[in-house]
Amino acid sequence: MDRITPESRRHTLRQASEDARYSKEVVPTPQTADPAYRLAFQDLDFLLREDLRPVRLQLELLKPELLLAEAGIVSTFVFYGSARIPSAAQAEALVAAATEPARRKVAERLAAKAHFYEEARRLAYLASCAPCRGDGGRDFVVCSGGGPSIMEAANRGAADAGAPSIGLNVVLPHEQKPNDWVTPHLSFQFHYFAIRKMHFLMRAKAVAVFPGGFGTLDELFELLTLIQTKKMAPVPILLFGRDYWSRIVNFAALAEEGVIDPVDLSLFTMVETAEEAWALVCARAQAG
Repeated sequence: MDRITPESRRHTLRQASEDARYSKEVVPTPQTADPAYRLAFQDLDFLLREDLRPVRLQLELLKPELLLAEAGIVSTFVFYGSARIPSAAQAEALVAAATEPARRKVAERLAAKAHFYEEARRLAYLASCAPCRGDGGRDFVVCSGGGPSIMEAANRGAADAGAPSIGLNVVLPHEQKPNDWVTPHLSFQFHYFAIRKMHFLMRAKAVAVFPGGFGTLDELFELLTLIQTKKMAPVPILLFGRDYWSRIVNFAALAEEGVIDPVDLSLFTMVETAEEAWALVCARAQAG
């Protein structure tokens, strides 16, 4: 079957893009100047109305889906993790800038995690070296939240391999911008956290979870719940840093208390290095 392309889907009716262009050439009158006369899809005030939330949700789901499909991205390797862990080059400066004892202690803890930046970068590089399919489709395309720290390391590792990578940014009250290593035409911005989280997992073939805070924990537990409840097919879930995860979450206690089944503890694997993680992903892929 021939692949369906935008060109092969042409209809006999005039394209919306043409009418959008013509609408700008209309003769000004009191009627044409009123917002009511604007084409609905060009009327930003209308699209931002509370009543239009279902439409905006649909658009946020559809836009990245179409562009990722057009880019030939079949599956992704998702990277979750903190936006605060420094690279090795930044660690010393982070500690030096913390003058108060309490802040210095926190800075030292973050600096001690700098090796995770390098492991994320290395793992992303290994995944990005995976060969393309015979039809040109790409597997294990690195996908991060598009921001700094662990997210930056993931996109940077893909760039090291000369491969494309995805960044899924979200609008936040404080300034946020895509890191410099996200592939520009695969850099997306979201208003709705829920739709962003769907895009993280819709193509996920493996997920690496590095030390992180509320956002990372939220993403991890949603992923575990989706697989536990069979809403999502199992994928390798790799938790980097046994010491961190064993201290932050007592997974065994959940099973001992009976609130999860002991078999649920097998949904994830704790690892320390990129090579260890990639070997597990490859073994799972070969096992089918």
